[in-house]
Formats: sequence, C-alpha cells, structure tokens
Amino acid sequence: MDTEAVRSFVRAAELGQLRHAADELGVTQQAVSKRIAALERELGVRLFTRTARGVEPTLDGQAFLPHARAIVTGVDRAVAAIRPGSRALRIDVLGLRSAQAVVLHEYWRSHPETDLDVVTLKVDDPRLAVGAVQAGDVDASFRSVTEPAALPRDVRMIHAFDSPLELLVGPRHPLASARTLTPSRLRRHRIWVPGIAPRSEWADFYDQLATDFGLRVDAAGPNFGNEVLLDVLADSADVATLVGSRDRYIWPTHHDLRRIPIVNPTLAYPLSLLLRRADPHPGLRSVIHHFAGLTPPPEPVWRPTWAPTPGPTDPHTEPTHR
Repeated sequence: MDTEAVRSFVRAAELGQLRHAADELGVTQQAVSKRIAALERELGVRLFTRTARGVEPTLDGQAFLPHARAIVTGVDRAVAAIRPGSRALRIDVLGLRSAQAVVLHEYWRSHPETDLDVVTLKVDDPRLAVGAVQAGDVDASFRSVTEPAALPRDVRMIHAFDSPLELLVGPRHPLASARTLTPSRLRRHRIWVPGIAPRSEWADFYDQLATDFGLRVDAAGPNFGNEVLLDVLADSADVATLVGSRDRYIWPTHHDLRRIPIVNPTLAYPLSLLLRRADPHPGLRSVIHHFAGLTPPPEPVWRPTWAPTPGPTDPHTEPTHR
C-alpha cells in the first residue's frame, strides 16, 4: 500500500478539501486526487463523496480513517527512529563493563535528557565496525583501526580518551603487595589475557606492548569469561592479567584481588571513536566534549603507534595521528 496515498487521504479527510491537503503536503491537487483514486482502486471502495464545500468521507472512508491515521503515525515514527538528529544517538561499545560504557554512563548521568542507545556489535574485526558506521547502523563505534591510512574516505577515527592499564593479581602473587608497578617489574611474570582475537585491535595492542617492554603476554586456552578469569587469579601465585583502570570488574570479597596501577610510563590503551565524516549525529559533539574533560593519565605515557593524537576533538574537525 502506498503510504503517501494513505497520508493524502488522511489530510483530505481532516481538512475537507483536496486543495488544502495538497498545499500542506507540498504537491498539486491533481497528485492528491490521483493518489486517493489509486487507493480506492486498491481497497475496492469509495473513500470520499464530493460536496459543495469539498469532500467528505463515505461510510467506508470513516471506517478506514482511524486505521489510516495509525499507518501514517507508524511510518513517521519508523522514519524518525533511523534519521540522525531525530533518533537516539547510537554508540557501539566493546562490552557493558568496559571503560567505554562506564564513561558513557557517567555522561548520561550528567545529561539525563540525552536520548542515548548503547549497543554492542559483538565483532572483533574493526573493519566490520567501520562498515556498521558507513551503513548508519551506529552513529559511532569505540573501535580502533590500527592502520589509519586504510580507513575509507567517509569514516574518521578520533581519539576519545585513554584507559590506563592496571595489573590485576590475587593475594598470593609476588607483586600483590606493590602500590604501583613499572613495566620493567612485569617482566618474567605471566600475563594472561584470554580472548585476544586475531585481527582485533587489542591483538595489535598487546603485540606492541609485549615487544616494546619485553613482557610475556599470552591468551592460551579457551576464554570462559571474566568470572572464570577472576577465579583463576584468586587461586594463582603466578598468573596476572591487565585491566583498564575504568573497566568494571566485580568479584567475591574472599578473592581479595588487587588492582595495581602501572606507571613510569603509564601504559595507556587508546580508545578511539569511529564516526562518519559527513553529517555526524549532532549529539556526538557533547559526548566528545565530555571525553575531553576526563583526567588524562599520569605522564609519561606509552601508547601504540597507531593511536590518534590526544587533544581537543570535534566531530566536525579533522584529527591528527602520531
């Protein structure tokens, strides 16, 4: 069924004249008349009778009118749900316990009027996230393309904020009593990070981290999730993992796990935002401004070579890279 024909019928019925309906819809009176005639042929009934003052719905037209209004309203809502600027700002995060989701929640708490839709694409390859941004499935994605030159022309990558790493260990680990740690003190200790997916940005991140500091980072064995990882750490005297300082982890009190900041240099996981180059969602400006106000990690800072340069960013200006 032609929804514009239904819309023409509704406005003609409400205004009582085809000319007035045409003026409101921005088309000719003849176009409205043709639309309604086609709709009558499709339904097999007459919807209007002509009067000296214009048109009036027939009995069938009166019966059809409330349903036609519902059709028009439904179409308008459907269009609004996917049109940037009129629908919720839709941002992809790696997980709902990640620093990305935590910071977005902080933003929403201070801006509760924001219509925000936080989603998880559940893809490891950042190129798939780029495709989702291009297609308009999401307005922005917290993913990093580790070869920025390979980004398509219509997608940008900007620095959002840094997530300083912490060592997470159980009470029997040799480093458990440390207040802070330097990267050199992590050498010779096993750092287990299950779930490092091939072709993912975090695979590239940990490769560079291990190479630059001589660390032993592995993802051996299946990934049974954070709960199992935390159980292993609690019982182990030699296994540690790395977590972001803003990542949300919850464990039983008896686990007695310790989160130890890494300094001199701070190991920063750079969180980037992918967004469309043309016509970004207007709600992004305020969110990105919030990121810029976050406390930066303590200097000196180590970042991978592909990280966008931190600094003032705006969805309508071009970023720079290291």
